[in-house]
Amino acid sequence: MDRNSVIGFILIGIILMIWMWYNTPHTPPQQVQNIDTIQQEKIAEKIPEQAPVQEEIVSSQKDSLGKYFSKFATGEEKIAIIETDHYTAEITTKGGLIRKWELKEYKTWDKKHPVQLVDFDKGGDFSVLFNSSDGRLINTKNLYFSGNITNWQRIKLEKDSSYKITFILDIGNGAKLEKLLTFKNKKYSIDVEYKLIKMEPIIANFEYQVTWENGLRYAEHNSVDESKNAHAFAYAGGELTTLDASGEELSKTNISGITDWIATRNKYFAVAIISKDKKSTGAYLEGYSIKMPNNGLKKTYTIALKMPYYGDKDSLARFELFLGPLDFDIVKSYKVDLDQIMSLGAAWIIRPIAEYFMIPLFQFLRSFIPNYGIVIIIFSIIIKLLLHPLTKSSMRSMQKMQALQPMIEEVREKYKSDPQKMNQAIMRLYKDYGVNPAGGCLPLLLQLPILYALWAVFSSAIELRQAHFIWWITDLSVPDVLITLPFAIPIFGIRELSGLALAMGITMFIQQKLTVKDPRQKMMIWLMPLLLTLLFNFLPSGLNLYYFMFNLLSIVQQIYVTKKHKNEPLRKVEPKKKSGGIMSKLSQNMPKMKK
Repeated sequence: MDRNSVIGFILIGIILMIWMWYNTPHTPPQQVQNIDTIQQEKIAEKIPEQAPVQEEIVSSQKDSLGKYFSKFATGEEKIAIIETDHYTAEITTKGGLIRKWELKEYKTWDKKHPVQLVDFDKGGDFSVLFNSSDGRLINTKNLYFSGNITNWQRIKLEKDSSYKITFILDIGNGAKLEKLLTFKNKKYSIDVEYKLIKMEPIIANFEYQVTWENGLRYAEHNSVDESKNAHAFAYAGGELTTLDASGEELSKTNISGITDWIATRNKYFAVAIISKDKKSTGAYLEGYSIKMPNNGLKKTYTIALKMPYYGDKDSLARFELFLGPLDFDIVKSYKVDLDQIMSLGAAWIIRPIAEYFMIPLFQFLRSFIPNYGIVIIIFSIIIKLLLHPLTKSSMRSMQKMQALQPMIEEVREKYKSDPQKMNQAIMRLYKDYGVNPAGGCLPLLLQLPILYALWAVFSSAIELRQAHFIWWITDLSVPDVLITLPFAIPIFGIRELSGLALAMGITMFIQQKLTVKDPRQKMMIWLMPLLLTLLFNFLPSGLNLYYFMFNLLSIVQQIYVTKKHKNEPLRKVEPKKKSGGIMSKLSQNMPKMKK
């Protein structure tokens, strides 16, 4: 391996390390805790005051509901329980809100409780916001509706059944606000209709907003990692707008134009409001982040669809509210490009690889292999076979470079006082023996999009969440812990060592030992494996299992290629004969033509 190859490998390593450093959480909680009510009360004073869902809506008397809605400030709260195959939901007449939404098929990180997506400590979510003609900011979450439910009524849906709940605010003089929720079994979404009857004297500014105010509850082991994936989105005109509330200040953005849907997500789950009749004239997104106990982090987003109201006697708007897992097939089935909120890499090259190759192959293997760890092993074998031509070319190039190394050393010794002649002579050697100095690095660079697509899929695949493999590896979506140190490793702050990361580092060390033959480059043998082991320590165990298997297969391939071509002599490449063009060929054939 010559100097150019070493520089190439170092550059590739630096790129990989920077990329992985950016994409891995560096401040995992020392002790994981649920975000319970007590903790929320302790940090409530640190939460910035939530801004109105629309900046333009202002009111000097926000504490008053005014002449139209003050009578709805009190009332009897009735709660109904809706149970389907996928979730159990609580719906309340106070605000006509979704009070709870528990997913039956998913558990919290400690596997003790179903995943609860709605922040029920704040009463629930999914309301309407508008400015009334008497100068009041009205949020229907504070109003008591009448509804066709009895208190603690339980409705269980089976097969293809559905159930409708109607909430009504009867304002008087024929003016009404109706909210119809239709629950369907086997779906993670509900159909929603808002009907505004004779509300033209009441609603000001020709607009109301359908809003989800309190984001999603967290459910994962590491709140820093979950916050890294938490964003808010608006999809309008085929373009996705993303809001990331990473800073300490309130982040917000306004979108104008027909908006198809809005959404917010954490690592594995999402809520989305989809406009079915595409009447929306825009969207509003805002979010903030707060520090939690034990070095944790929490992001909360408010999302709203802006809806026009021009005094129609009966104005009807239809929506679909999705509350469920970020399973690619599920979100794709809504056929509104909702899968755009999934983190599958850059759209121009990485995402197509992940969407049209990685995910289908992964799902195909899972269809007949029950253990996801085995799926990953088979998956890595298939990827290795597909990349075999590239890696083989890289290995052969490195072998030729090693064979050429003695001649290069002679040239360096001969022209050590004349660097220009030395470089010319080395390049002549490369040309004579048909060796490309970058031949060992180029195949590796071509593999980077595939490796990044794998990173994207394995880091966000909900299928790996709480998936057991073997022994201590009980969750392929989080780092596996084999050893707990009595101290923290400087710079990295590591106290828990991943067994699969260590295994990956060992296989990388063996690879370096097999490929690096120059005594001056011994540092490379242990430096890269050591650094990457420390960085990989933060990665999900499923991803480390893949890299470990890939390295293991690469070692076998390296031994095979080396053994097969071990005794092949280094031959000069015959120079290609230059062609003189058409006139040269005609002159050569002229004697034959004359005969």
